[in-house]
Amino acid sequence: MPLLIFLISLLISSYLHIAFSAHCTTVTATKTFHKCMTLPTQQASIAWTFHPHNATLDLVFFGTFISPSGWVGWGINPTSPEMTGTRALIAFPDPNSGQIVLLPYILDPTVKLQKNPLISRPLDIRLLSSSATLYGGKMATIHNGATIQIYATLKLVPNKTKIHHVWNRGLYVQGYSPTIHPTTSNDLSSIATIDVRSGSATAQHDNIKTLKTVHGVVNAISWGLILPIGALTARYLRHIQALGPAWFYAHAGMQLFAFFLGTVGFAIGIRLGELSPGVEYGLHRKLGFAAFCLGGLQTLALLFRPKTTNKFRKYWKSYHHFVGYSCVVLGVVNVFQGFEVMGESRSYAKLGYCLGLSTLLGVCIALEVNSWVIFCRKAKEEKLRREGVIGGSDKGSGTHS
Repeated sequence: MPLLIFLISLLISSYLHIAFSAHCTTVTATKTFHKCMTLPTQQASIAWTFHPHNATLDLVFFGTFISPSGWVGWGINPTSPEMTGTRALIAFPDPNSGQIVLLPYILDPTVKLQKNPLISRPLDIRLLSSSATLYGGKMATIHNGATIQIYATLKLVPNKTKIHHVWNRGLYVQGYSPTIHPTTSNDLSSIATIDVRSGSATAQHDNIKTLKTVHGVVNAISWGLILPIGALTARYLRHIQALGPAWFYAHAGMQLFAFFLGTVGFAIGIRLGELSPGVEYGLHRKLGFAAFCLGGLQTLALLFRPKTTNKFRKYWKSYHHFVGYSCVVLGVVNVFQGFEVMGESRSYAKLGYCLGLSTLLGVCIALEVNSWVIFCRKAKEEKLRREGVIGGSDKGSGTHS
């Protein structure tokens, strides 16, 4: 139990580190802004100053490249919080000179369906000025992880201060046409509605981010830690005669608790799917359904557990082992798949989970070796006993006659 508490604390602290490590700034090398906000994906942020007397908005978007030949874009959607219809400013290295260029684009439905290449054209919004600079000044170079600042000054519609911000990044550019961006969870959720007067974001995006964090923590703890620990409890404690039936109650209790938590995480995942139309994670979703169904079958198997004297006991036991270990494997694999779709494949949360899983694996190896040593010792003693070398009264001590 102390080990389980330690692993859970390590995983939660890793997630909290991610949740609170992001920050924003209102100061750049050329301007100082009044407000700033960390955007929910891609480690992006935005800073702005709103001038209510003339309804103008000065802002800067902070983004990062994921490829030396890639692109970073920011824009606003005048009508709805989605990519289609966005008026965007996209920065990328000029294919001829290698210098940063910032061009305007309109993301119409043909672009989303990839029917036509994305061609630069003037925007139909009141864009007063725009520019882009790499963090580090003129001597900075474009590389994976390089930060870019996109500046823009907009004339807003009077009394309309809620702006739908859309941002993204891609791996490469064909000529002056940015190619499609990756389709991970972060890339498909790069949308936020911000009231530039009050500085508040729409609650739905905050709720989705919170649900994602809770979904990840709950499922990693239940399917990825408690369920394997419950399986180890049955495998290595049942042979300790001093425990009696306590191992069974510990095993059943941990597995039922893990399945209950897993059901909560599964329900949150279903809700996230409803809140994210158009966002699909085929493999993660299928693995989640498979693990949940196997967990349900394993729970129902307790109701039909035959007595030890029943002739069908051995078949039930084989079924129980197969379904149980399959559920554990699927659960652990899907936890890693979850890190991928959340864009946390190189995060401290994944590192914390890997440390916890490695600790469990080390304990498992040690207990497995100990079990085999005890098994071989008992087999040897039994063989000597059959040959009459060891007396029946010396069974416990193992001393020679």
